[in-house]
Amino acid sequence: MCRIPNTWSTCSPLPFLHKYYQPGDLIVAGIMSQISILFNPIDFDKCPSNDLIDDIFHFSQSWTYRAALELLSTYSRFIPNYKCDTQNYLAAVIGGPNSEVCLHMANILSNYKIPQLVYGPTPMRNIKTEVAFYNQMFPNIDHQYEGILMLMLHFRWLWTGVLIADNENGERFLQSVVPKFILRGICFDFIGRFPSISYSSGIADLVADGLKTFNVAMRSTANVLIIHGEIDSMTLLRMFPGMSEYEDIPIKATGKVWVMTVQMDFTSLPFQRDQDIDFLHGSLSFTIHSKEVLGFKEFVQMRNPILEKEDGFMRIYWEKAFQCHFVDSEENMQDGDICTGEEKLEALPGSIFETSMTGHSYSIYNAVNAVAHAVHAIHSSKFKRRVDEGWLKLWIQQMWKLNSLVRNRFFNNSAGEKVYFNQHGELEAAFDIINWVTFPNQSILRVRVGGVDPRDPLGKEFTIHEDAIVWPSRFNQALPISLCNDHCHLGYSRTKKEGKPFCCYDCLPCPEGKFSNQEDMDDCLQCPEDQYPNNARNSCIPKLIIFLTFDEPLGISLAVLALSFSFIAASVLGIFVKLKDTPIVKANNRNLTYTLLIFLLLSFLCALLFIGQPKKLTCHLRQTAFGIIFSGAISCVLAKTTIVVLAFMATMPGSRMRKWLGSRLAASIVLSCSLIQAAICTVWLSTSPPFPDFNMHSVMKEIVQECNEGSVTMFYCVLSYMGFLATVSFTVAFLARKLPDTFNEATFITFSMLVFCSVWLTFVPTYLSTKGKYMVAVEIFSILASSAGLLGCIFSPKLYIIVFRPELNNKEQLRRRNNEIF
Repeated sequence: MCRIPNTWSTCSPLPFLHKYYQPGDLIVAGIMSQISILFNPIDFDKCPSNDLIDDIFHFSQSWTYRAALELLSTYSRFIPNYKCDTQNYLAAVIGGPNSEVCLHMANILSNYKIPQLVYGPTPMRNIKTEVAFYNQMFPNIDHQYEGILMLMLHFRWLWTGVLIADNENGERFLQSVVPKFILRGICFDFIGRFPSISYSSGIADLVADGLKTFNVAMRSTANVLIIHGEIDSMTLLRMFPGMSEYEDIPIKATGKVWVMTVQMDFTSLPFQRDQDIDFLHGSLSFTIHSKEVLGFKEFVQMRNPILEKEDGFMRIYWEKAFQCHFVDSEENMQDGDICTGEEKLEALPGSIFETSMTGHSYSIYNAVNAVAHAVHAIHSSKFKRRVDEGWLKLWIQQMWKLNSLVRNRFFNNSAGEKVYFNQHGELEAAFDIINWVTFPNQSILRVRVGGVDPRDPLGKEFTIHEDAIVWPSRFNQALPISLCNDHCHLGYSRTKKEGKPFCCYDCLPCPEGKFSNQEDMDDCLQCPEDQYPNNARNSCIPKLIIFLTFDEPLGISLAVLALSFSFIAASVLGIFVKLKDTPIVKANNRNLTYTLLIFLLLSFLCALLFIGQPKKLTCHLRQTAFGIIFSGAISCVLAKTTIVVLAFMATMPGSRMRKWLGSRLAASIVLSCSLIQAAICTVWLSTSPPFPDFNMHSVMKEIVQECNEGSVTMFYCVLSYMGFLATVSFTVAFLARKLPDTFNEATFITFSMLVFCSVWLTFVPTYLSTKGKYMVAVEIFSILASSAGLLGCIFSPKLYIIVFRPELNNKEQLRRRNNEIF
């Protein structure tokens, strides 16, 4: 057999820097990362150096594995999986606060069914044997994330940034929690990662990556930033403000509200002792709910490295905290720098030594209590009568039950709170929201300002006391606003900016007729029908009910005009009746002239029906009376024109038209034309009659009380029929305009019908483009104008002769062919 020469160099494991041991029958161990070590990048040519520098942190999983294996070995002899002493039996292990510690110790201890109680963030575990012995000393982490979301929504911090640890927990937060925030309306300006040191990188890469991330965070327009880190993230965060002075990062002018997760706590390395912590002033952090335990503060203040020589960490911490050193001989003494052990821990600022019960301390305290109660339960039930030396052997045989008792045990701690786990091994407890208040002497005051308790009734899980919060100095105690842009004020709605996250938007004023009474509304609201928006468009005002009245100037003017024309028509009728036997009155059917004047008089008076508050009766009479009266007037004009044409044709030799002349023809034309219009109006009133109505929409600020036509079709049928009669009258008069003037009124009728048709042709577009009570005014004006056109154009020439040239009112003059006067 050939012997292979051993040419590989073996590396002995790095020693633990700090161990603290107290012997006993059962051991409750703790594995935690307090090491601060700088490695040079490893090139695998030689073993890592044992020269340790205490100021720069780097974690190596090998220490966790070795610590777990050492707990399973004989005391003071590192022989994995070999334990021969009968004391110091490992009952449980408490691990944290780093997630890497929790992860790697489970790989070893779960194989031995050792209960583990972790008080740090825990990565997802998929191996059943590991999960079974894994107990978390804090609630379900999802409740914390829900609390952060409720905090952001409560203060309407919809524009934020997030810094996450570059590990599995940070990635899980990014993949599962950030999308939930987005769904609830919160968007992110940036997502950065804390730099991490690996074997292939060094301190220079750490600083460069860290400053780049910190620069993005401080230059962000978001005033509130979420930090999802771990216990060592605070150490990195504290480095950057000091370095920012050399990198032109505006940390002072852009103070931020940091919202930190439960995994973080205040930590400090020795070289950071005098660094400014003002950038943390006003921060908010989530911690596991804790209460002050009686005697805890006095206990930690009594710690002394002289009396506790076994605790090597306490000795090093003492030297760093008090900036002194212990001496072993007279030669090493230096004046003024000697640690006496009489220094007072309570004299240290809170940034160096915290004497109050923090969330992590409370978790460790409850973990020890949980193990103690479980051990007591096993001992009381199985071994209370066995006091000989064989009891420990029986105890070891029952140890596999310990984890079940830890998970299922309910107890009250000395602070008076109930402690218990759920079926998933998670502590059933609440989260506190802590406000950090810093002082120039490096002290930190942590004030509880709220909390999240999933055990409370739905809707009451989240509490916050705004008045108790101290905000960063930059905000002058005003509530910080963290939005992509300013709120859209009342009277505006928001619209998305192209190429920007969904919570970045522009503000547009509400369109006419709409309002917004809340900030940041997506759409403006429509006012109720009986209201309209005010000038600011942030509320609605009741509309005024209006209609054309006899009390307003427009109504008075139209009424006076209608009465004036009525008086003129009545006067003309009176003159014609008084002078009924004169040739000019008798010419062209005297009775037809009287009928036309009566219809014109009624048309002027009909306009008064359109003024005043609409009632059922007036609504029925308005359009029907107007239609029938005007149809009668136009039919009289048509009859006059027809008689003129027939009279001229009757003078021709051999004409048979004489038998058609006479009053019966005129009466037939007037009666038949009027009856057709009356029939149309009767159908209208019987099917869909006009009725009083309130028009809410035609005028923005007013409710128009009006007569609704009922059937718009019938209304336009009435107008169309009048238009038809007017067109026929105009056509006949136009064709007869050149007949001898001795018998001819056709020229004046043509002109009168031209005026009539012009008025009503312009009425339709004007009526449709007018709103409110002015629609009624337009119709009244059209009635008066067209009626006045007929009255003036047909009767003014005759009145001129009757009043001013009575000598012309005789047969001889009428028979003259010259038209000297006209």
